[in-house]
Amino acid sequence: MTPAHDTEGTDLEVVEVVEAELLDDDRPPSALAPTAPKSLMDQHTILYPGQPMPATADGPQYTRRDYEVSPETARRLEEESAPHNTGRNYRNQRRLFAEWCESMGRVARPCTTATYVEYCAHLIAREMRPNTISTYLSAVRTWMPDDKKPGTGLARAMLREYRKSWSKRNRVKKAPAITAAMARAMVDTCNLRNPIGLRDRFVLLVGRKALNRRIELANLTIEDLTVEDGGVAEWVAYSKTDQDAHGEETWVPADADDPRYDPVEATRDWLNFLHRLGVDSGPVLRALTVAGTLQSRVTATTRGDFVTGDAVNDWIRGRAYAAGLPNWQDITAHGLRRGGAQEIADAGGDPTKQGRWAEGSATVKKEYLDRAQSRAENPWHKVAEQQRTGA
Repeated sequence: MTPAHDTEGTDLEVVEVVEAELLDDDRPPSALAPTAPKSLMDQHTILYPGQPMPATADGPQYTRRDYEVSPETARRLEEESAPHNTGRNYRNQRRLFAEWCESMGRVARPCTTATYVEYCAHLIAREMRPNTISTYLSAVRTWMPDDKKPGTGLARAMLREYRKSWSKRNRVKKAPAITAAMARAMVDTCNLRNPIGLRDRFVLLVGRKALNRRIELANLTIEDLTVEDGGVAEWVAYSKTDQDAHGEETWVPADADDPRYDPVEATRDWLNFLHRLGVDSGPVLRALTVAGTLQSRVTATTRGDFVTGDAVNDWIRGRAYAAGLPNWQDITAHGLRRGGAQEIADAGGDPTKQGRWAEGSATVKKEYLDRAQSRAENPWHKVAEQQRTGA
């Protein structure tokens, strides 16, 4: 029996190979030398004195049962222990690669290094973003059997050169940071007598103080929040830098200056509304009708009662528009994370742990810490100081 490789999206098959003798016309079967059994020994084999050499006949006899997994295990393998959106994206990227291979007359799985490099060149020719190409290539390579993965050196070198030219032509436009003043202006548009206003105020105040990614907000459950007088303890069960889902608590301190802008009051008000609707568990963020009632999620087969990160973006952008902020169309939920991190760095703090970045994150150093230091030490400050003192 020959075991089939684990092929995503298809049933495993065990192909039975029937051994046959190839005979010369003028030689009888008895004249053929018997085929020696295949040895099971390798460089790691250790034989005790007098122990016979193992052969294929000595090994276990596998059946289909030994290779087949349950439907539940198959589903988990397809998701690859990744967040659902990542697993879905990987499946789509692998499908596109398989379709390209078919059109080019190439084998998709396992693919050769030449095919892998050629596919990289194909993606570059489409002028895709370098980071997007990197994601596509990662999806393809992790799809391959462990012992037959293509080499990455040439593809990486090609992508590195492309990244240089692409950066010259396309400067990435980042979502504007939502400052404290902007966040307050957006909160001011929230009607606290309307459930939608209560929800959006919670997103603005807690999301900014917790430095949440949009998917972290969308995945929050009521059980993840613990409200105390001094703040809100938010349990982030999974994050970009916590691929194994160990979970991490983030503390959101209270703002005693004004209850309207206090994340503790915002959390209490929103949870109280959900409680009045009989919702005491499950997703914190809910889709609401214009009348302020829960939207039916019967057809939401992918996320169920959980909203999407895109929905959170739409809520934030809508508040920016209502507040009359410049370039409101460019504002996204990521602006909450950027704005909070910048404020912490400008005050001399390090936003790494609060924002669940990896220790020593290059993003934090370049985008927040170095930026804050550069601005604080700008030589024009000394000029202004001399002008004030007359020195």
